[in-house]
Amino acid sequence: MNLFKPFLKDTTGRDARRLQPFIDRINGLEPEIQALSDTSLKDSFLSLRNEVQQRYATFSEEPDETILKKKTQALLDEYLPRVFAYVREAAHRALGMRHYDVQLMGGIILHQGKIAEMRTGEGKTLVATLPLVLNALIGKGAHLVTVNDYLAKRDAGWNGPLYQALGLSVAYIGHEQSAVYDPTVTIEEETDTRVAHFRPVARHEAYEADITYGTNNEFGFDYLRDNMEYRSDTLRQRPFFYAIVDEVDSILIDEARTPLIISGPAAESTSLYSTFAQIVPRLKADVDYKVDEKQRTVSITDSGIAKVEQALGITNVYDESNILLVHHLEEALKAHALFKKNKDYVVRDGEVVIVDEFTGRMMPGRRYSEGLHQAIEAKEKVEVKRESETLATISFQNLFRIYPKLSGMTGTAATEAEEFWKIYKLDVVVVPTHRPTMRKDMQDLIYKTEAGKLEAVIADIKAKQESGQPVLVGTISVAKSEKLSRLLTKAGVKHQVLNAKYHEREANVIMNAGKPGTVTVATNMAGRGVDIILGGVPPTTDDKTTWQAWENDHQTVLEAGGLHVIGTERHESRRIDNQLRGRSGRQGDPGSSVFYVSMEDDLMRIFGGDRLKTMMDRLGLPEDQPITHSLITRSIESAQKRVEGHNFDIRKHLVDYDDVMNKHREVIYRKRQRILKLDRESGDYSEVTWLHEELMDIMTDEERATYEAKVTQYGLPLVQ
Repeated sequence: MNLFKPFLKDTTGRDARRLQPFIDRINGLEPEIQALSDTSLKDSFLSLRNEVQQRYATFSEEPDETILKKKTQALLDEYLPRVFAYVREAAHRALGMRHYDVQLMGGIILHQGKIAEMRTGEGKTLVATLPLVLNALIGKGAHLVTVNDYLAKRDAGWNGPLYQALGLSVAYIGHEQSAVYDPTVTIEEETDTRVAHFRPVARHEAYEADITYGTNNEFGFDYLRDNMEYRSDTLRQRPFFYAIVDEVDSILIDEARTPLIISGPAAESTSLYSTFAQIVPRLKADVDYKVDEKQRTVSITDSGIAKVEQALGITNVYDESNILLVHHLEEALKAHALFKKNKDYVVRDGEVVIVDEFTGRMMPGRRYSEGLHQAIEAKEKVEVKRESETLATISFQNLFRIYPKLSGMTGTAATEAEEFWKIYKLDVVVVPTHRPTMRKDMQDLIYKTEAGKLEAVIADIKAKQESGQPVLVGTISVAKSEKLSRLLTKAGVKHQVLNAKYHEREANVIMNAGKPGTVTVATNMAGRGVDIILGGVPPTTDDKTTWQAWENDHQTVLEAGGLHVIGTERHESRRIDNQLRGRSGRQGDPGSSVFYVSMEDDLMRIFGGDRLKTMMDRLGLPEDQPITHSLITRSIESAQKRVEGHNFDIRKHLVDYDDVMNKHREVIYRKRQRILKLDRESGDYSEVTWLHEELMDIMTDEERATYEAKVTQYGLPLVQ
């Protein structure tokens, strides 16, 4: 624990006392603001905004970024109590919700540019409205970054009435469209009335809103696209100012291993992918190639090389002229030995679609690079798409470090506090819950074999279902969820399944997951951002009979012990396990959780070590008898820490590599922005003549011809 002391803070003690004066001042302003009419509330707030912007204008040209940041923060700190009081009252009037004191604490932490760790069901969506409104006062926009388009639209729509009550505009950026919240517009076909009031707008208009919701991918790709534009009037974004990253550990850590890449079509894919997709399956594991599961690598042996050369009819595959063959061989080996169908990817409508290992969700449009995706397509006998070449790229680490002020919120950040500080200079602060946590977390039950473990899981599910307790069963892949589903069906246990293959059922599955005796088998899809309400989702009708039925179900589940969460194996990341546990015991509800582990699970098999296996064998326990031993529990945690450390190293190397490119990227993008800002009407291009001349000197004849064609195309009268 000492390791995290510089990075991790807990507001249940000293930090809570430090924030209390802010809370007291906000609460003290409540009677005054409650007395305002709706019109006066909006007018008073807008008057305050004008005052803030006038004061900001007196130092906004400060050239030293550090001094500017400190002055801006001090200005907003001064207005924080009154602005938070306005937001709390607007939320009460427009949404029927009032921020609790602990939610005000969370809002202050986010405004301070830190990460707020808040438990499931503590209202992170509502908390974010406080610092978003406060930082939007400056007039440079505030961004809420979330993990998918649905959440961006939902949260912007849900909070739209609150922002509207204060005279602020809010928009969302989606993959398909961007739109601004407009209560005068109603989308008739939208079943959820809370997201039915959006008016489609151009992307740059959505970024001009006071507050903009969107995904990390959309913010990132728009940043790259803007830096590929040739005209200033086609730019989308304005300079970044402030962002809150929802599910911050997912976006800044889990997804940070994969950089954002804008690519263009390259040469047509060769037939070699299909050729090697036929050769590689004939090779024998451990004889013709070796797999290192810890490092996720595969290497071919001399025996394998000989077989490949024989199949291709060549004498030396590593000859200089066969360099292309070696590349295709390596990618085919990876596709065959390392990437598994219904775990790493699924085949849907004739396409290979990647499955996110952390969220369990499909990622359409994402493709593996370096020809790996084509190799998997050839392996699965679907159409092999064209290869691509990178046009622009940036890591998430460097994208989010562009924001002068960044903050985040999640239910699970403490285990990664060190990385948040080292990479992003973000402190993690644990926010106390509004009500005490009632969930009972049981010790792991460890079995010798997977078969014995699954038998025990089914027995546990049956017992809980009979008592009326809803059960959420977490699995680590599509294949594992389907295997357990088959066993439950065979055992006569009624259940529902949620995985990447059936993602369209998600809303309906989650809606019913809290009903008495309901069993839900899910991948990591059900582990993050999912709110399972005991008794099921409350009815939207005023019908008394319907409400009484829901009350009965709710009470039945409470008396049965709340939601019971079963983990069928440990994930590589402790945070993913904690996310699964966090579905139970929301807002002080009762609940329970337990993990079933076997020595045949991937984590234990690859990282658990031989000592554990030897000890289990010596004990001579039958397959269906579990053990709970502190040594094994510590070994599981140790294995997870080793994997987390390995993944941290991968991300750190990515940052180190991208930091080098980032220096070049910053210089080039800065020059591009200067050029785009030139006044075309005045015809004064003297500022870029030097750049033009430098380019002409260093370009080849072929590059010069392309460049001059562009100069002519865009009507730039530069020196020839």
